Amino acid sequence: MKRQRVIAVGSYPEWDNEAMTQSFSLTTVARLADLADLDPSLRHETIAVAYKGGAAFGAETMDLLPALGVIANFGVGYDAIDVDAARARGIRVTNTPDVLNDDVADTALAMMLALCRRIPDGDRFVREGRWPKEDFPLNRKFSGGRAGIMGLGRIGRAIADRLVGFSMEIHYHSRSAKEVPAGWIFHATPEGLAAEVDWLVVALVGGAATERYVSAEVIACMPQDAVLVNISRGTTVDEAALIEALEAGRIGAALDVFRNEPDIDPRFLSLPNVLLQPHQGSGTVETRRAMGELQRANIRAFLTGEPLLTPVA
Repeated sequence: MKRQRVIAVGSYPEWDNEAMTQSFSLTTVARLADLADLDPSLRHETIAVAYKGGAAFGAETMDLLPALGVIANFGVGYDAIDVDAARARGIRVTNTPDVLNDDVADTALAMMLALCRRIPDGDRFVREGRWPKEDFPLNRKFSGGRAGIMGLGRIGRAIADRLVGFSMEIHYHSRSAKEVPAGWIFHATPEGLAAEVDWLVVALVGGAATERYVSAEVIACMPQDAVLVNISRGTTVDEAALIEALEAGRIGAALDVFRNEPDIDPRFLSLPNVLLQPHQGSGTVETRRAMGELQRANIRAFLTGEPLLTPVA
């Protein structure tokens, strides 16, 4: 039986490329923009796209692939894909949720602890030979604080569950109150949440609905010396307002995501009260393998007429 045509867009590790080559008639391109350069007959045969990237996957791009039936996104966030345009063309969209919850939640806590206890500074202090000559500054206690989760979905819940182990008082904001352990505090507005916590952890989905959801007003409500932690999407935070608050020394931040990443605002680089990470929340071998397996499983399910494992449209 003839294997069906799949295009993989983005930079995949060898294990994913090998697995896709074994399963499909595979064509690889580095960027969505490269699709237009492919032979028209190949584009017209393409049934599925394995997508790994942040560029906008919109109607015009979809129309280059008239037989396209499914876009399988690598990652839980699929805000780069125009889901309405896909739906209008009868194209299904999938993502890779759940398999990355633990790693993203672990990264959030690692950043919080690293900023609170100045772990990168301590490492430099020892390497520079300063330890025998001076005392390392005292830091801030982590356990027993007030943590606010902005968006109590799968990842937000995994973060909150971990913070319970640090005797944190858990606050959260979502579209409605959720079934949570006794003592967790729901806030109906993002401003209300921000005003009551020491740590504001952003775990929102990306997309137009959450654009600058953590607004200048929300940031202004944060108490003095509170910390904003973002492991969701750079678009969810008003970055200009955040930088202004950081430059004033009013709050701190731990950030794994940014607007226009990897070309981040250079003002972040000189700020001592922010911890910067290269969008590595799900960046472990085990999780990236699992994400690739789920992406391929969704494509196989579509090609064989089986129910999609993790459909979003």
